[in-house]
Amino acid sequence: MMSAVVTGVLEGSLAQRGGVLVGDTLLSVNGNAVADVLDYQFYLADTQASMKFLDQTGRIKHVRIRKGEYEDVGLCFETYLMDEKRSCRNRCIFCFIDQLPPGMRPSLYFKDDDARLSFLMGNYITLSGLTGRELRRITEMHLSPVNISVHATDPQLRVKMMRNPEAGRALGIMKHLAGHHIKMNCQIVLCRGINDGEALSRTLGDLSALYPAVESIAVVPVGLTKYREGLYALEPFGKAESAAVLDLVGAFSEDFLRRNGTRLVYAADEFYLMAQREIPPAASYEGMLQLENGVGLVAMLREGFDTALAQDAGAPQSPPRVVSVATGTAAFGVIENCAMRAQKAIAGLECLVYAIENRFFGENVNVAGLVTGRDLIEQLRGRRLGSELLIPAAMLRHERDLFLDDVSVSDVERELDTKVTPVENDGAQLLRAMTRGGPGM
Repeated sequence: MMSAVVTGVLEGSLAQRGGVLVGDTLLSVNGNAVADVLDYQFYLADTQASMKFLDQTGRIKHVRIRKGEYEDVGLCFETYLMDEKRSCRNRCIFCFIDQLPPGMRPSLYFKDDDARLSFLMGNYITLSGLTGRELRRITEMHLSPVNISVHATDPQLRVKMMRNPEAGRALGIMKHLAGHHIKMNCQIVLCRGINDGEALSRTLGDLSALYPAVESIAVVPVGLTKYREGLYALEPFGKAESAAVLDLVGAFSEDFLRRNGTRLVYAADEFYLMAQREIPPAASYEGMLQLENGVGLVAMLREGFDTALAQDAGAPQSPPRVVSVATGTAAFGVIENCAMRAQKAIAGLECLVYAIENRFFGENVNVAGLVTGRDLIEQLRGRRLGSELLIPAAMLRHERDLFLDDVSVSDVERELDTKVTPVENDGAQLLRAMTRGGPGM
């Protein structure tokens, strides 16, 4: 645990008015010790805060603050968590980070498995490293929902897949959470011939028995890069295997819908694209709880695009505009269809769509979010791009400046001599970027 040393006090804040100074160390809030940001936020969720600090001279300082129930008092700490991130103790046979090439930025190699980030940031955790204290805190603070990487509920299979003897405890922990009314969203990374078929049926059955505490389940295909030398032998899903997954998941979800009024389990868009099957309409995803797992992204994009296009149809593009879009090979057909319909409906618009093969990670990686700047440059140099190149914002890190290979947006613009505009997975924004020169981001 890092000490909760105050590194900043916001100007005019309640903390500043109370006399808190940079360098003071927070010891407790309302008599409760503060170990990290969860303690800090939980114990501050009151209209009065009695805070104890240790100042830089070694003296105890008491600060009393009256505040709104969830009002921020204006303190900054060295890290967001007020602690160090907790790393993963598993050695999963399918871990994507183990398949990264050398030489990438250090942050990409860190494997987190931190229960706090599940609640605060929506990260998925495995429960393997969850301590008794953390489990008690989740239930006592009612930290809900918790996002869980399940993969398999059979204890022996889960231990085999995650290569951690503690991995077999997961279903028991989930039953405990369900008993305390903690909501859970579940992720199943499917590995061909390992946790699909009968194993997947068992997993879905075990998880569905915890409904309504388990409120959604995503089934996603394993991601395999070309950097797997010395790693567990895994095979990618092909068209037939993807279709089999969709048949199993579809039958289960339709049966659950009849009995409970919700589908509960959803297959990732990738399975539909690999099986060359039509992706369901947006309404069938019931609130889009699993977007981060690539579940419903295409449906949401398509619905937003259709709505926006219906409003813009018939209005000519003036002056005429040529624009290009780059995406991964998986989504190419979807984006190309959107572009063709936009061109047909809007006179003066020409939209060129390019599928970028993932040479950096390997051809088995086909999602747009893992396309690198280097692949964009190499495959689009000399191509007709028009006045602007649109790319999915998911290709970039949060700051919107770097691709996974540390190539910058400005590098791509310079090499291709074209403006590059990142666009969120939003159909209306995509059409606006196609027709009016970018979504203003």
